[in-house]
Amino acid sequence: MKEKIIDALNKVHRALSYEEIDSLVNNRTIEETKEMSEALVELESDGEIYRSNKGKYMLFSDSNLRKGTLSVNKKGYGFVIVTSEEDIFIPMDNINGALDGDIVVVEITDSKEDGRREGRIVRVLKRNLSTVVGEFYSKKGNGHLILDDKKLKLDVEIPKKKTMGAVDGHKVVVQIEKINKNKCEGRVIKILGHKNDPGVDIISVVEKYQIKYEFDKEVIDELDSIPQEISEIDKKGRRDLTNEVIFTIDGDDTKDIDDAISVEKLSNGNYKLGVHIADVSYYVKEGSPLDLEAMERGTSVYLVNSVIPMIPHKLSNGICSLNPQVERLAISCVMEIDNKGKTVDYEIFESVIKSRIQMTYKKVNKVLKGEETPEGYEPYVNHLKLMKELADIIRKNKNERGYIDFDTDEAKVLVDENGVPYDVVLRDKGPGESLIEDFMIQANECVASHIFYMDLPFIYRVHEYPKEDKIKSFLSFVSSLGYIVPSDIKDLSPKSMQKLLYFLKDKKEYKVLSSLLLRDMQKAIYLPQNLGHYGLASKCYTHFTSPIRRYPDTTVHRLLRTYLFENKVDNSTLKHWEEKLVYVADHSSEKERSSVDCEREVDDMKMAEYMEQHIGETYKGMISSVTSFGMFVQLDNLIEGLVRITDLDGYYTFQEDSQMLIDEDTHKMYRLGDSVVVKVIKASKEERTIDFQIVKKL
Repeated sequence: MKEKIIDALNKVHRALSYEEIDSLVNNRTIEETKEMSEALVELESDGEIYRSNKGKYMLFSDSNLRKGTLSVNKKGYGFVIVTSEEDIFIPMDNINGALDGDIVVVEITDSKEDGRREGRIVRVLKRNLSTVVGEFYSKKGNGHLILDDKKLKLDVEIPKKKTMGAVDGHKVVVQIEKINKNKCEGRVIKILGHKNDPGVDIISVVEKYQIKYEFDKEVIDELDSIPQEISEIDKKGRRDLTNEVIFTIDGDDTKDIDDAISVEKLSNGNYKLGVHIADVSYYVKEGSPLDLEAMERGTSVYLVNSVIPMIPHKLSNGICSLNPQVERLAISCVMEIDNKGKTVDYEIFESVIKSRIQMTYKKVNKVLKGEETPEGYEPYVNHLKLMKELADIIRKNKNERGYIDFDTDEAKVLVDENGVPYDVVLRDKGPGESLIEDFMIQANECVASHIFYMDLPFIYRVHEYPKEDKIKSFLSFVSSLGYIVPSDIKDLSPKSMQKLLYFLKDKKEYKVLSSLLLRDMQKAIYLPQNLGHYGLASKCYTHFTSPIRRYPDTTVHRLLRTYLFENKVDNSTLKHWEEKLVYVADHSSEKERSSVDCEREVDDMKMAEYMEQHIGETYKGMISSVTSFGMFVQLDNLIEGLVRITDLDGYYTFQEDSQMLIDEDTHKMYRLGDSVVVKVIKASKEERTIDFQIVKKL
């Protein structure tokens, strides 16, 4: 019946009354009419169709209405994110009681020539709010919250009998029970601790994103059945690689090691690259409490001084971790690569390995830069040099096909034992980090291509082409800065974006411009369809190399075991995976977004807390964005703060096209990419904000 209703609306492309739909679907009995009524209610409830105030039904595509997810800025305005369309800007006055994350119906009220659209919320289809986190305080006998999420404009009241004994200053999690526009009532379901207790600030952010950080008893109990050493039975049917020179390269503090590498030069001049990945799926069986928990979490979450693991530390740091000098189970992808960087032959198989040494990026970089050979690395210097030789060949091949390297910096917040930040520095990225990245990409492509050409259900890492209007807008902005964009940058191919970045490389605004261009790209997601990976210029890509910390990788391992090692390709198996992979891909993408947002907010909070200790100090920075209310300045260590337009000397106006603030009297201007010296005048850990004042323009 639902299909009949949709077909009827598709035929006429206009709003229809109940009677008109009844006639078009050709109902002949009372039962059919009743079924149609129920279907209309369900379609409206699910947001498939829209019912107007006059009681007429229509498809969103036949109206000025759209369905999407509202994303609210803490300034009060927002955007409705609509699938396959440009976001719709929503002014503060037109949000009409909708909250951040709600599924809403938006009416488009204005369309600009450049494609930008403005609208107003006309209906909330689904509330996304179930719990909120904030600081508890008492008022007139009841509890209230100072919400952590400043994007939520809500007055939360907690009846005295539902406070769980919380007192002023406690950070709490509140279950929302009633909501009416911007007023709601709830109950305290968890007291996280006092706001000044060490670690409570980070846990509050984790709770906000509903990220689980404790394991259920049945998950912990299952760990007792998993051995801490591998047995002869575990090795059965596996290739023994324990005599090969295999080792790991990771960060200084890495404890969950899921990838190891080996390399040798063949007599034909080609290279034999081995990428050996921890066989997590051997221990985490499909449908077990451990597996269901890992699937729900989707990913490990890395915070400033800790990690919330996808699987318990007893596994991730124990039997699943490729620790040195102990036998471990792995799935190996061993590739023969020619001097052009192409994989000409390969094998994917179950293995047993024994890592010779746990190397670190810092020490490997010293070897590769010819600075010194750290103690214990002497036997492996030639192996590392051969790896660098191969990595350079692979990187050249990637660059030739259009690999886009945005070369963006990443900040690292250093904290003491109480979680108090004492410095913010840039993460080092040397040849060791690039080498591992190149090898992992090669293995991911190899595995993805193998299953793709077998035409079997699979999960891919997908990065689609950017939207044309966004790139046109970016190129127009680059031109407004006075640069003449090369004429050969004329399409959306990875090669063109690569040329664009190369053209911008020597410009003083490069860091900001590359960051802006990156924001204009689509987000990489997981899908059960192969759509290629734009940023890597890869026709076929997956995530195979990190099963300890990403559930899609664990799933890829499980599929390899099913298809290749157990030869299960019967119809029921394929049907099972066709259905399941749709959920796994969508859920994993959602959990990845949540973890990234959580990690970013924790960093923002700790950066603001760090700058609270440096009020009055001056720093050199670059204007990273310009708005109608001021400009953001990014320091060398990536800390970003706002210079409010009201704190500038003079009367400045915002010129949107050129991203510039200009004083109407003196014609003094500030634009994107300008270097400035700023003074820290305010910082708030609670608000996650930093305010700067211009000292001088450089």
